[in-house]
Amino acid sequence: MPLALILALGCQGDPDGERAASGVRPSAAPSLTAVDLQLNWFPEVEHGGYYAALVHGLYEQQGLKVTIRPGGPGVPVVAQVASGRAAFGVAGAENVLLGWPQQARTVGLMAPLQHSPRCIMVHEESGIRSFDQLENLTLAMSSSSMFSLFLQKRVPLKGVRVVPYSGSIAPFLLDRNLAQQAYVFSEPFVARNQGGKPHVLMVSDLGFDPYASVLITRPMMIESDPETVAKMVRASVQGWLRYLDDPEETNRHIAALNREMDAEVLRFGAAEMRGLCLDDQVEAGNFGRMTLDRWQTLHDQLVEVEALPTGAVDPRMVFTTDFLPLLEATTP
Repeated sequence: MPLALILALGCQGDPDGERAASGVRPSAAPSLTAVDLQLNWFPEVEHGGYYAALVHGLYEQQGLKVTIRPGGPGVPVVAQVASGRAAFGVAGAENVLLGWPQQARTVGLMAPLQHSPRCIMVHEESGIRSFDQLENLTLAMSSSSMFSLFLQKRVPLKGVRVVPYSGSIAPFLLDRNLAQQAYVFSEPFVARNQGGKPHVLMVSDLGFDPYASVLITRPMMIESDPETVAKMVRASVQGWLRYLDDPEETNRHIAALNREMDAEVLRFGAAEMRGLCLDDQVEAGNFGRMTLDRWQTLHDQLVEVEALPTGAVDPRMVFTTDFLPLLEATTP
């Protein structure tokens, strides 16, 4: 179903909108329920749909006043949501699973990114086209991130020296024998703009492919206020569909919040995002879907790299699809 049609369908059923269109003045606007949404990083395209829901008034249409709080290094999103300091958050699926044994229990509600944007960026001239060709070079990446642990367990990395990732592409541009971690919608574009010729190896091709930018809340929120949860999910889904269909206005808002994200980077990122969000399994009509098989696979991989104790969490407890709107049911 075309995104424009989904968006139109998602906005139906607004009585005030109908009365305004007919010239009848609506009654006083009802008060909005205030909630916070804690991001896992500074505003970027990976948060595009959430900002689109804010920019285009989709949260307000659902009766919500949403404050989006930027994240950054060291912001414990899962802990903040689990403790109730934020009603909702954005986190990677692996962090949801890892929180449960620590009593930081959250539940995934919707997964806009069906595929991980994590990649390893190598130089085009290196001739490296697969992970098993990563040999005799320096690899800048986090030593503790789950994708890094998985990569080091599955790939021989013969003669590879792993060094800490600095957060900058400058070392990559200066050293033709250096590879580094990256997000496919960001660093490769910046590297090309600065004269580099990067080639990317998607970590998902290794089989490590957790849901990303997952909307989460705590179990108590689901139990005590399912109506607010449903509204948040519904508006967020509509926001993501709006962003994928036309990201320009939202990108201007993101650029104003994060000066490191200029229009070109955001435009490139939004285009890359479509392939991560929509594929042959997920289309606009079932956007944000999650499956037990995917969560179970991720659970088993975290156990494999010894980041998660066996039996510490039941994957069935960490997500729900009960609040996802069945948009395809409204198709004429």
